[in-house]
Amino acid sequence: MDEHPPLMHSSRPTFPGNITDAYSLEVSVKDIAALTAVAPRILPGSTISIPYLPGQDNDARLATAQAVRGLGLVPMPHLSARRIASLAELDSFVKRAVAEAGVERCFVIAGDPSTPVGPFSDSSSLIETGVFERWGIQVVGVGGHPEGHPVMSTADRWDVLERKCDSIGRRGMTPLIVTQFGFNADIVLMWLKTLRERGIEHPVRVGVPGPAGIAVLARYASLCGVSACASMWSKYGISLGKLFGTAGPDVFVDRLAAGLTEEHGKVSLHFFPFGGIAQSVRWIEQYRSRAEQLRYASASLS
Repeated sequence: MDEHPPLMHSSRPTFPGNITDAYSLEVSVKDIAALTAVAPRILPGSTISIPYLPGQDNDARLATAQAVRGLGLVPMPHLSARRIASLAELDSFVKRAVAEAGVERCFVIAGDPSTPVGPFSDSSSLIETGVFERWGIQVVGVGGHPEGHPVMSTADRWDVLERKCDSIGRRGMTPLIVTQFGFNADIVLMWLKTLRERGIEHPVRVGVPGPAGIAVLARYASLCGVSACASMWSKYGISLGKLFGTAGPDVFVDRLAAGLTEEHGKVSLHFFPFGGIAQSVRWIEQYRSRAEQLRYASASLS
């Protein structure tokens, strides 16, 4: 018998409020037009994460950050350590991001290249330069990997995460943990519990795949080293007989919302809009509406 039976939509979440109330979105340089189209439907001040993708130069990334700020949203540009050629390049980018786009938060990653193009081999080396606090960055985001990492052991992942958060805090900034997208909410809940037990109390944004074709989800999972075996698809609400349709994160978010308690700390959602920004925003609106209806019905019966 399944020890984690599917949640019924009438289940009452133990976590207060609607988990979609303070979500963030990942939006690349090429998707700024799509973001502009749906911006009036996004809560002003929401964080828009801008990935550091190959083939896009710093001017394009800065222009995207400016556009995000102009829409009344908060840009959080990524910095990929192994793709940055020099300390001068890092310093110039952060300085310009603050001055030209009002950037107050950045997200640091090691990046895909196995060999760095410059002096930075990982995200810790970016943090330790002192560039972020020098130019007034207030929040530095780092990655979390509840469902594993392609090259790091579990012990190493915890050690690196703790050291990065400590370094950011010592420098007078606030750490923000953004997890890689996943498909198993039970694993995410266990990871959050362990995170808090280890004394890491910083805010967490849980990565969620936006609604997309199942083949698209599988491709991104493979590219990012995320486990997507048959049992994982099942946890996400996808059967092996329906791998050619589309899927939204309903089951994942339902299970996450129902499992969250105060002991999990401050948790919100970060959407990777693999099927398009408009589709993700529409799904969030529909999910929020359903949650409000359930909350109203529950209150009427109590």
